[in-house]
Amino acid sequence: MTGPSDFGDRIVQALIWIAILFSALNGAFMLFDPLGWYYAIPTVRATGPANTHFIADIGIAYLGCAVILFYAVRNLRMRWLAALAGGLWLMAHGGLHLYELMAGICSTDRFLKDAPGTIGVPLMVLIAIATLFVRQRIAPIGLPKGLFLGIVDRMNPGESEYVHEIARAPGHALEKFIHFMPASNHRHAASAAMFAATRIGAVLVEDCGPCALTAAQGSRMDGVSRDMLNAALAGGDALPEDEALAFRFGEAIARQAPDVDTLGDDIEARFGRTVRVELAMVAAMIRVYPAMKRGLGLTKVCSATKLAI
Repeated sequence: MTGPSDFGDRIVQALIWIAILFSALNGAFMLFDPLGWYYAIPTVRATGPANTHFIADIGIAYLGCAVILFYAVRNLRMRWLAALAGGLWLMAHGGLHLYELMAGICSTDRFLKDAPGTIGVPLMVLIAIATLFVRQRIAPIGLPKGLFLGIVDRMNPGESEYVHEIARAPGHALEKFIHFMPASNHRHAASAAMFAATRIGAVLVEDCGPCALTAAQGSRMDGVSRDMLNAALAGGDALPEDEALAFRFGEAIARQAPDVDTLGDDIEARFGRTVRVELAMVAAMIRVYPAMKRGLGLTKVCSATKLAI
């Protein structure tokens, strides 16, 4: 989930924005002019006489959905669970309309006239969230424990025992750990290659291989070439100039080396303060994973790990 928003992310946001606008406008209409809303929607009159209090209540529910979805749309990758919560009432409402159709309470004609608002809008929210999942553009926050651990096991076979240890710890330790993970993977302005080089440079100081390989494999999903990653895993000497600078910066942060300020100033002068922040952030935070494994006594012998992907 590193990197700035792309076209796919913007499509997902557009779907949520449509749901926000519909929910806000429909909810406001129902709340502030319930009788006007009742006569403006022909299919509603078939359900019985107007109950203005009940219509206003439903309007408040729509407005509540709009507020939650508005909070979520500002950072969908991190707030996808809020988007799901914001769409929950809309989905339940659509489900009720489907039930009435199947039970014969509602005619097909009336259902189809209502469908754009009752089925189409919650469907947009579901499609948006599903698209984020399929594209692996979500933070792990909110994933069920079993699903999260299964994903970690598949990504890091043989190297995920420390996460299981955290999951077994009391006091919701895993949930707290999952909230930390996105911070160790934050990238917006830095190139994927420089980000990967910094990450590997820092983690090689802390770890003899497994965590560095995990970092490299994660960078492959970001589009970084295998050759560049293997050059970083080999110590960084064969890296291109920009990536070599980033590698040395990550290494210097991890070693607390005296040249860290010089390297950081060079990166800032060439790429900007934001890039320096991102590279410093990943170099500092990526060290948590090997440190955690080392603290739990779960590190491997260095000679057992081949540093190449």
